[in-house]
Amino acid sequence: MLLRIQSSEGTKRVEVKPSDSILQLYRKASQAFGVSIEAVTLYNDKLRKKELVTAGKKTVNSSKLVHGDMIYMHSKQDCASNQATPMDIADTTGGCSSSNSSYMNSEPSTSNAGSSSKGRNSSLQSKVKVVEDSLDQQLKQEEGRIPGKRNPVLCHHKGNSRCIHCTDIDPWDENYLKTNNIKHMSFHTYLKKLKSGVDKGKFVQVSSIQCSIKSGCTEHPPWPQGICSSCQPSAVTLSSQPFRHVDAVIFENRTIVENFLTYWRTTGHQRAGILYGRHVVHRDVPLGIRAEVAAIYEPPQESTTDYLKLLPDNNKPLVDQVAAGLGLVCVGWVFTDLVPLDASSGTVRHLRHSDTYFLSSHEVMTAASLQLQHPNTCSLSPNGVYGSRFATVIVTGDANNQVHMEGYQVSHQCEALVSANCLLPTLDAPELAYVKESTTKQYVPDVFFKEKDEYGNEVTRLGRPLPVEYLLLDLPVSTPNNPTHTFTERTQDAFPIENRLLESHLQDFPTLAIHIHRIQNDSEFLKFVSDFHVLLYLYTMDMVPLRAEMAALFEAITSKDLGAIGKWRNRETWSTVEKLVEASPPPGQSSGAAAAGGGSAASRSSNSNGVAGAGAAGAAAGESWTCVHCTFINQSTGGDVCDMCHLPR
Repeated sequence: MLLRIQSSEGTKRVEVKPSDSILQLYRKASQAFGVSIEAVTLYNDKLRKKELVTAGKKTVNSSKLVHGDMIYMHSKQDCASNQATPMDIADTTGGCSSSNSSYMNSEPSTSNAGSSSKGRNSSLQSKVKVVEDSLDQQLKQEEGRIPGKRNPVLCHHKGNSRCIHCTDIDPWDENYLKTNNIKHMSFHTYLKKLKSGVDKGKFVQVSSIQCSIKSGCTEHPPWPQGICSSCQPSAVTLSSQPFRHVDAVIFENRTIVENFLTYWRTTGHQRAGILYGRHVVHRDVPLGIRAEVAAIYEPPQESTTDYLKLLPDNNKPLVDQVAAGLGLVCVGWVFTDLVPLDASSGTVRHLRHSDTYFLSSHEVMTAASLQLQHPNTCSLSPNGVYGSRFATVIVTGDANNQVHMEGYQVSHQCEALVSANCLLPTLDAPELAYVKESTTKQYVPDVFFKEKDEYGNEVTRLGRPLPVEYLLLDLPVSTPNNPTHTFTERTQDAFPIENRLLESHLQDFPTLAIHIHRIQNDSEFLKFVSDFHVLLYLYTMDMVPLRAEMAALFEAITSKDLGAIGKWRNRETWSTVEKLVEASPPPGQSSGAAAAGGGSAASRSSNSNGVAGAGAAGAAAGESWTCVHCTFINQSTGGDVCDMCHLPR
């Protein structure tokens, strides 16, 4: 027979036999609702006065239960969820912290994906505690309202009074944004707008878009055998995102960009780099944030004049550690798309504009993947992350055929589509992407966008293909009139930049020795090591491991403390490096010259010793020896310097 069981999650039916025990009824009821049997209590009445006890040999028949009876279930999990008050929910809300902030996940709750009410309880129970950084705490405390100006025509009050014509303006005011040419409001302005209602944002929540099937649904077989409205992702209609997480990208000085472009000017090949800097308040936009770039790290890559591929980089975690030691974070990436127009005048072709494309579909997908790798933690999100502050900068030609920079971010909708692997780049139309079709292995939601047809009517199209401009947010990129320098301004004879496979651009110990030979005092040493590329080489150097000693050097560089620099130079590990430098060939003398000098000395020795000496020299010339520093096997020619690392034998 069938019994109906009612709980706070709804009503379900279970099939039992009259001879089944009450304990078996408890098991079937707990399985039907997906809860633990220890947390379940069954009652005969709605007021919970007649409990069905499992003691003794009680059966369904002896409890006077018949086909179709209603049983009322109460669970301890319902009590736990009902104890969450609106004030508890409000306490978990707040601002947002940057991508390098730490946050702590709470214990996941057991939920049934087919139940909408339990889904709401689960979202509240899965809140995370986010540690906000100082920038978000500062912007959270600011109101961001724009002071109103007295209207000479409409304001008839005294100077110390206010009226509706001169009152302060909200930072999300459409007229203010349009007047000041602000295309997208800042993220914190968007949060202030959400919290501007009567409830003051007590129940405000922001969450990322879901474009894949929710896992764990027990109401049906997995896809493609079944799907339901609870686990099926909704169709996506692309719309312009009203806010952006970062409002501008500013390079500290022009030298940073010029050094990056040196590779393209030397080889004609395209180049990509990772931007490291800091996020600060941007006062040109209400409650805005800008990224200030202090250095560009160039990862391993392959490139030609029209091709660029980023290679796997095992040193990326080490680069992040160096940046963190200097108070920097990863703020974006930059790449070039430069085609010379006139080499004599230095002009380049204007390739990217409204009639062609701004970012290709492949570049948009790459930018979305990088943004997903650098999420922005947010306490208003159920899973603790929402969007990203990671920016994309492209160096290309402008309408005047001059080299200039453009900045972009991709929208949350684009991040969701790329995260769910729903987009494909097109081969012959870079301005278009293509939304996959559902297969037996993957369900892909429909993606729509709106455009005007030939008659001026707004029509909805399916995203096959899809213009990628619907996924972009543009950012201003510039260099300041008053440049700043976190690191020493690089010159032509500065230490080489990493991963440039060019002659005289290789990072190795002989090159380091040449630069150390020039250092005369602590001030010159501070100037030399105040270079992101030098610090990265020292941090990753295997010949003399310095990683454990670098924290003190980072602190000394940040504070510009010559006393701390002098103490660091006297450490045993750096003294070892200086001894190896002293033993290496001096600047301007190659290892071949050193070997030749050693050979001539051996020749002079053999001549003074007669025939026996000549025989000994010949025997020595036929021997080989292994360098203790780099393990290179040298063919002995009378020299005591390694042909590979140029260090003494």
